[in-house]
Amino acid sequence: MTSPLSAAVVREALRDVYDPCCADRGISILDMGVVEDVRVAGGHVEVDLVLTTGWCPFVASMSAAIPDRLQGVEGVESVEVRVVWDSVWTQDRLSPMAREKLTLPLEQLIPYREARIAQQKGA
Repeated sequence: MTSPLSAAVVREALRDVYDPCCADRGISILDMGVVEDVRVAGGHVEVDLVLTTGWCPFVASMSAAIPDRLQGVEGVESVEVRVVWDSVWTQDRLSPMAREKLTLPLEQLIPYREARIAQQKGA
């Protein structure tokens, strides 16, 4: 038996939609924190997105991927994706997993720092 259509069911399905700039790291639009709101009325689903920047080149890709994914969810008849312009995306929206995947450990930067210092000393 499947769960009745709800915002929680839709959000779970959206875990399979990846932010194109982070797809190689397995970071979904939920983990990126770009899903502002999900509303369900009968079989109609509305998804509001907050872009990481006002000029995000991937908004069209995400706006197409969301309905594509949700059409496979039982009970979904139509999907509307909107961009919300009055909310601001910040890094606080990142899930702990996304934050971890997007953070380069400082130890990994040490060789680059040392090489840069050596290069500047030689110049």
